[in-house]
Amino acid sequence: MPNMPDSAISISVQTRYLKEQSHPAQPLYAFAYHITIHNQGKETVTLLTRHWIITDSDGKRQEVQGEGVVGQQPTLAPGESFDYSSGATLKTPVGTMEGSYGMVTLDGTAFNAAIPPFLLAVPGSIN
Repeated sequence: MPNMPDSAISISVQTRYLKEQSHPAQPLYAFAYHITIHNQGKETVTLLTRHWIITDSDGKRQEVQGEGVVGQQPTLAPGESFDYSSGATLKTPVGTMEGSYGMVTLDGTAFNAAIPPFLLAVPGSIN
């Protein structure tokens, strides 16, 4: 079986600036993000790993890799979704995140589900 197309897994993201956890004078800007992973394919899949690329507006990149998300490795049957929330910090008021989830089907076929770039921005920081 060939690798599943990225379109089999849809990923949506909502972000929020956490003013109460941010300290612009340091500089430290905190953001929360809520992700929904939806299996639009015809096969059951398990999320094994995550890979994030976090880039601030100065071009500084951080890479984060690890097992699962929020301590879990969810299995999604066709039509099922998994939601979770997490956070990130930047040294600038604007940045982006993108990456991929390493996934596997029940028959052991591994594939990456791309996480499209999304914006982290303090309200009013972008004209």
